[in-house]
Amino acid sequence: MTGQQRAEALRREIWQIANRVRGAVDGWDFKQFVLGALFYRFISENFISYIEGGDDSINYTGMADTDIPDEAKIDAIKTKGYFIYPSQLFENVVKTANQNDSLNTDLAEIFTAIEASANGYPSEQDINGLFADFDTTSNRLGSTVKQKNERLAEVLKGVAGLPLTFEENKNDLFGDAYEFLISNYAANAGKSGGEFFTPTHVSKLIAKLAMHKQTNVNKIYDPAAGSGSLLLQAKEEFDNHIIEDGFFGQEINYTTYNLARMNMFLHNINYDKFNIQYGNTLEDPHFQDDKPFDAIVSNPPYSVKWKGADDPTLINDERFAPAGVLAPKSKADFAFVLHALHYLSAKGRAAIVCFPGIFYRGGAEQKIRKYLVDNNFVETVIALAPNLFFGTTIAVNILVLAKNKTDTAVQFIDATGEEFFRKGTNNNFMEDRHIAEIMKMFDNKENVPHVAETVPYDTIVEKDYNLSVSAYVEPKDTREVVNIKELNAKLVSTVAKIDQLRADIDAIVAEIEA
Repeated sequence: MTGQQRAEALRREIWQIANRVRGAVDGWDFKQFVLGALFYRFISENFISYIEGGDDSINYTGMADTDIPDEAKIDAIKTKGYFIYPSQLFENVVKTANQNDSLNTDLAEIFTAIEASANGYPSEQDINGLFADFDTTSNRLGSTVKQKNERLAEVLKGVAGLPLTFEENKNDLFGDAYEFLISNYAANAGKSGGEFFTPTHVSKLIAKLAMHKQTNVNKIYDPAAGSGSLLLQAKEEFDNHIIEDGFFGQEINYTTYNLARMNMFLHNINYDKFNIQYGNTLEDPHFQDDKPFDAIVSNPPYSVKWKGADDPTLINDERFAPAGVLAPKSKADFAFVLHALHYLSAKGRAAIVCFPGIFYRGGAEQKIRKYLVDNNFVETVIALAPNLFFGTTIAVNILVLAKNKTDTAVQFIDATGEEFFRKGTNNNFMEDRHIAEIMKMFDNKENVPHVAETVPYDTIVEKDYNLSVSAYVEPKDTREVVNIKELNAKLVSTVAKIDQLRADIDAIVAEIEA
């Protein structure tokens, strides 16, 4: 069995277990219990590995809580960001889960204790509230305490049975399992799934665009982080890159914010190498003191409402003031674009998924496009194939911004053709070969008939700052070419045959009547 086959077999097993333990509860509603249990197991095994340090004579799981000296606890919290006593370890809780009549309250106390262990330490913000959505009193687990405990035990046992091993810095099995589960939950959740997870293949393209030809970046940022999948794709794709100061992001949904923080830990990113904040990016932005960022990736919500002109102070906000106009109240798309641009460094790139309408509509959006083009911030606009994302079938665009362009032209790439994606049952997919072809065109900026055009600044001005790919890339004419002379000759021949046939029929009739 190949490595790929083993990975696929593991994923099938993971999904089967996730479906079995949820019972009749919808997977979307039950996701926090499966994902939370997986995270609990991971940090427990991670902590055991840290404490034992490869010394076979140490068995942390078998120790008594009272055997742990305070100085060891303090050192562990400073290094790992949290502390777990032996009795609180996932492995030890699972052993007695089926016989524990107070499992739900015990788990709640353990989660509270793990979070509280970081209080007063630098990791406090990164640990606090991580288990907030693992509600052991939820009616989704059952209507009685007995039912809740039975379901919790089943979840813990199911996650314990996953063939995963923790080997620090050697593999990413837990991270892969977590991403796989999130992806499947998103795929089955309809529109809401697309709001917190960007499909891996699209994330890969976005990460490559933002990191292209950067030998190192100070840090990477996603202003609408979701579950953190876009940020983590940069880690997956660019192991040779040095992301010096880590991963930054902000997320408005509290449950998704917790998923993103868990995702960081599960991918072996320690608390001191990531900073995920909770809040409204447009109205309460974080990281003002951390900017600029050399790489920005984002898939912000499409055409959401925001305060816009209802808040007169926003026009003076340093993110929006240079454009001289605010994005429409009913469509905040360009507000996210301008926010990202403000946080971008002089040498970096931002790759942002955008709703196509913002590239051709008039009004404030046209004025913002004018500002972006006149100041030479737009490097490339890429039209993607339809139905690549969860919850929407539209063909979205990727806008690539840069502040270090060497010319004033803008590149347009039409990647909507069938040579740039593979059709799937529910969603379409971009394979590595499709991504490689797009990156090749992005890199060389050469014109490709019906696919890619690098357009002079003056041409864009003439078109009133329209940035739609279709305005500059002429689609291939797939209509059948008809040779009029050949068709006319066939018609003449056909008419002659018909006339001859009629004459023959008339002759036969005349002979019969005679």
